[in-house]
Parts: sequence; structure tokens; C-alpha cells
Amino acid sequence: MRLLAYMIAALLIFPLAGSAGQRGAAPKPAGPVLVFQTVKGTFEVELFSNEAPKSVQHILALVKKRFYNGLRVHRRVERFVVQFGDPQTRDMSRKALWGTQGSGTPIGVSEVSPKRPHRVGSVALAHSGDPRGADSQLYITLSGLEEPNVANIQRMGTFAVIGQVIGGMDVVQKLQVPDVIRQVTVK
Repeated sequence: MRLLAYMIAALLIFPLAGSAGQRGAAPKPAGPVLVFQTVKGTFEVELFSNEAPKSVQHILALVKKRFYNGLRVHRRVERFVVQFGDPQTRDMSRKALWGTQGSGTPIGVSEVSPKRPHRVGSVALAHSGDPRGADSQLYITLSGLEEPNVANIQRMGTFAVIGQVIGGMDVVQKLQVPDVIRQVTVK
């Protein structure tokens, strides 16, 4: 009986010991990962290159130009979204205009994909009515489809989800207007 107990214990323990290096390790992201260093901490976003190639390419080009460094959060709606990406946010005297501009180079395509619905931590491109006009402004959803605002976005289907927060969602939840995004890099 004792031998049987040892054998069962060995079967339970040894497979776990053999995979200890894998246990708890995050799966390798499929797309590029952006690291956002903010005044509230750091968060990471995996970009969806397969579903939104032109949008991801545009955002990566902006990151490489350091476009997002020093920008401020210009919009936060509780249990809905936090938004940034307007270059005017570097100037506190222009606060009344925050959220009205981008980099000046719209993406020009709509890459809305049914594969990428809005959920907690979804990163999507903001626009003023035409998804082809999306540029540098990004928003991150703070809640899931059970919230009416997020459900409305989902039904409208005109906002391209281009990424997902894969680490530091607690930091995203803390971001407020006018918190600063100190630096964005590609991991």
C-alpha cells in the first residue's frame, strides 16, 4: 500500500518538476509588444499584426519616432476607457483642445476584425466617425462587454482593436487625466 502511495506521488510530482521552467511562464506574444512607462507604472501591450497590419505598422512608426513620449491621458470614462495620443496634450494651456488632433497622418484603412472584440484591456484606435481617419489616438477598455458603453462600441463595430494589454492592467486602471506617458518602447 505504501509503495502504491509513493508511485502515485511520484506520478504527480515528477511531471510538475519536469515542467517547472514552463509553469507560470507567459506564452510568447504573436505580435510586437509595446512597453508604456507612465507616471503610475508600466504596462505592456501586444499588437495584432495579423488582423491590423497597417494600423500596427503606423503605431510602431510613431513609437520609433518617440511620438507618444511625454503625451498625457486626455480622456477617462470610468468603467469604460482611458485614451491618449493627442500631441496637444504636451501643452497644458491647450487643455480645451485635447483629444482633437493626431499625428497628422491618418492610417487610411479600416481594419476592424470580428476576431478581436472589445474586452477588458483591448487597445483600439479612436476616430471621429470614419475608421479610415484613425491616426495616433489609442484607447484601452477598462471593462468588458457587460458594461453598456463597451457593448455599444462592440455593436457599432467601427473601432479596430489593434492590441491587448498583456501586463500591468492594474496600472492602466489607475491612469487619469492628465497623467503623463513618459516613454513607449518596442520590446
